[in-house]
Amino acid sequence: MTRWAGVLPSWKPLEAATRSVGCHNRGPEAVDETANARGTVTAEFAVALPAVLALLAMLLAGAAAGMTQLRIEEGARAGARAMARGDDPAAVERTVRTLVGGSATASVAADGGWFNVTVTDRVSGLLGSSIPWTLTARASTLSETAGTGGTSGSAGLPASKGRG
Repeated sequence: MTRWAGVLPSWKPLEAATRSVGCHNRGPEAVDETANARGTVTAEFAVALPAVLALLAMLLAGAAAGMTQLRIEEGARAGARAMARGDDPAAVERTVRTLVGGSATASVAADGGWFNVTVTDRVSGLLGSSIPWTLTARASTLSETAGTGGTSGSAGLPASKGRG
């Protein structure tokens, strides 16, 4: 044991030696590196915050667009089912507006026993109102009424013969 005591240095000179050897060659004196780093987290946060907020806004706008698309698709399907049952176009538009919302527009067309309902609406929200973002959904169905392709006396729809 006495033989190793003279070969190994004590711990205190070893700590001083490791502090003096650094990647910045600052010398043997102890330097407080946290003093130079003070405020960098705040600066990095201030730089990254707008990017994070822009990403969040785009994600929310995409979610709003997805929800709007689902609503107008459901409205178009319900409108096409109502037309197939023989409802008039005004009732179909009321059905679509009830499901989709007051800002949606619905157009109804008949073509040889087939009814086409097209619903359009704008995306809501801050990004949706600043960007002209209009979504469209279309549904088609065959008339369910026996022997007719259109309803008699329906405004705006030509009467057509059914398939048979």
